[in-house]
Amino acid sequence: MLTNNQNVLKWVDEMVALCKPDQVVWIDGSEAQLNELRAQATETKEMIPLNQEKLPGCYLHRTDPTDVARVEDRTFICTRKEEDAGPINNWCDPKEMYAKLTPMYDGVMKGRTMYVIPYSMGPIGSPLAKVGVELTDSIYVVLNMDIMTRMGKDAFENLGETSNDFVRGLHSKADIDPEKRYIVHFPEDNTIWSINSGYGGNVLLGKKCFALRIASYQGKNEGWMAEHMLILGIENPQGEVKYISAAFPSACGKTNLAMLIPPEVYKKAGYKVWTVGDDIAWLKPGEDGRLYAINPENGFFGVAPGTNAKSNFNALESTKKNTIFTNVAHNMDDNTVWWEGLDKNPPENAIDWKGNPWNGKESTEKGAHPNSRFTAPAVNCPCISPEFNNPQGVPISAMIFGGRRAKTAPLVYQSFDWNHGVFVGSTMASETTAAATGAVGVVRRDPMAMRPFCGYHMGDYFAHWIEMGEKLGDKAPKIFNVNWFRTDDEGHFIWPGFGDNMRVLMWILDRCENKVDAVETPIGYEPKPEDINIEGLDIDLDTVKGLLDVDKDLWREEAAGIEEFYQQFGDRLPEELSNQLKALKERLG
Repeated sequence: MLTNNQNVLKWVDEMVALCKPDQVVWIDGSEAQLNELRAQATETKEMIPLNQEKLPGCYLHRTDPTDVARVEDRTFICTRKEEDAGPINNWCDPKEMYAKLTPMYDGVMKGRTMYVIPYSMGPIGSPLAKVGVELTDSIYVVLNMDIMTRMGKDAFENLGETSNDFVRGLHSKADIDPEKRYIVHFPEDNTIWSINSGYGGNVLLGKKCFALRIASYQGKNEGWMAEHMLILGIENPQGEVKYISAAFPSACGKTNLAMLIPPEVYKKAGYKVWTVGDDIAWLKPGEDGRLYAINPENGFFGVAPGTNAKSNFNALESTKKNTIFTNVAHNMDDNTVWWEGLDKNPPENAIDWKGNPWNGKESTEKGAHPNSRFTAPAVNCPCISPEFNNPQGVPISAMIFGGRRAKTAPLVYQSFDWNHGVFVGSTMASETTAAATGAVGVVRRDPMAMRPFCGYHMGDYFAHWIEMGEKLGDKAPKIFNVNWFRTDDEGHFIWPGFGDNMRVLMWILDRCENKVDAVETPIGYEPKPEDINIEGLDIDLDTVKGLLDVDKDLWREEAAGIEEFYQQFGDRLPEELSNQLKALKERLG
């Protein structure tokens, strides 16, 4: 036992009685215990050790081919009242869901070991951190949770001996049956149940399940925010660092921005970029009234395909040691890994993600699954922030929303004030790309990039944002919107993107410090074209003007789309947001 907390012990006993494992192992987080588990997983071929000279401490794992991604249609929010889950979440009555799942867990771990994983989301001892306990029958889960969280006996420090404030996570691989796969959240009970999956996003319960779905609900009740946001710091040549948090839907370059490498013009001048987090931010007002953020995670759970030295050097470097690769190709010539987009030399003697022999030069099949992953320790990242483990978090100057829009949204604009910023975030959208199934160019609204991750009614979530603005007053971060994806008439991207996005971030920080003026448009404040630094780029001032163009006709269409989107929230939509929409329409004339 690693704790005397009776709330923890009683719950673990109840779950042991339900799942009936042959043995129970408490995970203390020690290297000796982890090495023993790695050896066991290697023996059963659950994990394959890779070339220890080229990739020290790295392993390969394959999931069942039916179990390769988060399953939104099998993910439920079970609140006692259906309306509290809202129109965007799948809902089921908690009593009904417990009744359905309890027989599935009954005896599910016979012949298996139950691992008890205590973990902290956020630095141990941080006033912003929270404790979870996950029970699982998967060594893969234990080893991934070791990378993704602060796992082990120290996690109980924040809980103490009497508190009941911990998230109860129960996971079993069961039979990996897709028809009986459930990822279920009971926000009012601080509980997550996951069954019949072995894939990361469904089974690493500290990740989206706790850090966003449960935490967003906790944040609403406790006066803080859990957001699907990266956190980065920009250090100027004088050594001052300003922090930005940013939310983007998938396929919009979020990890890339989090680990941005400054373009030459800034590098030479002595600017640096620091990564605090690539995916999730927990934000809370500090003693000075400003908004502070921590990254509750301790690692990166990144998509492998497309990650290479050019697209994201720092992410690739992060995977060079103590990393678990899932569903990538296994290069048998030197016992390393490969995925599409890593380089132009696919291995000829390899095993694909399904475990079949694969010749990359000849096969039409992909070697790695499109959603294959790496789980890498954040400490490996060359630009990890010195403040990464700061228990107080970092103060946020600006918040950014963004999506993938071919024509509508300009390169960058600033909201008129906090509530207008909440409006901008709540109406965030991306156009579908060829990567997604279905029609290309369809607008999918993804408020604050939280559509799949909000643990309660989205209308109440917007209201919570507005309340936070009232609480922060004039100390609130400034809110911006960016769009790196404007295209010309041939469909080519106009803005260079990648590291050059820093040029836009610099304007944003200048605005936060009132160092630069802006132009008022119907949608918000925009830069004067000459205030975006294009030194060293092969685009001119006219191109920047084009990137900042606001087409009123397109925006009238946008307003109609927003109105339709808002209708689903009924009377739970804050009146402030209806007023913001009305004001936008008036400004568009």
